[in-house]
Amino acid sequence: SLSLFMQDAILEPYGGEVFGMTIAETTQLNAAFGMGTLLGIIFTGWLVVPRIGKQRTVKLGCSWAALCLVGLILSGLTASPQVLLSAVFLFGTASGVLTLGAIVLMLDLTVAETAGTFIGAWGLAQALARALATVPGGAVLDIGRGIFPNILLAYSLVFVIQAIGMIVAVILLQRVN
Repeated sequence: SLSLFMQDAILEPYGGEVFGMTIAETTQLNAAFGMGTLLGIIFTGWLVVPRIGKQRTVKLGCSWAALCLVGLILSGLTASPQVLLSAVFLFGTASGVLTLGAIVLMLDLTVAETAGTFIGAWGLAQALARALATVPGGAVLDIGRGIFPNILLAYSLVFVIQAIGMIVAVILLQRVN
């Protein structure tokens, strides 16, 4: 979850600094991410989980998110706001796949009597992860600004660390039985 949300605080500045987007245009990035997440959740529940299972769905979501983070970096090479918007939408879709897969997998790891408690704990964990992820996201961006003369590379450092976190999550998921 931390790897999923590290870009929250830096996505709009990324659009402004690297793509020259206005504030009004950068707010569309969050809308694209949210719409992608919503569609990812809907289609995953109907089409993905029933076909490939819960654990493989989470692996798919993490892997797809990692690829989309690379796509966010590559979109910076184009300097095209439309390419960035598309990459953010796809990243949101991956987030939806990952989120739904993780929720249904978590429910499999508990008994019916405690499912409500686990859903509450899940919501709390997501909220904490989203809040706490802004600190390392901003800190890594600041470190990147100090290391790299190119602003795209500074933002890319955040996205690369997020992608590594997603790959680590896939590796750790192999241990879940």
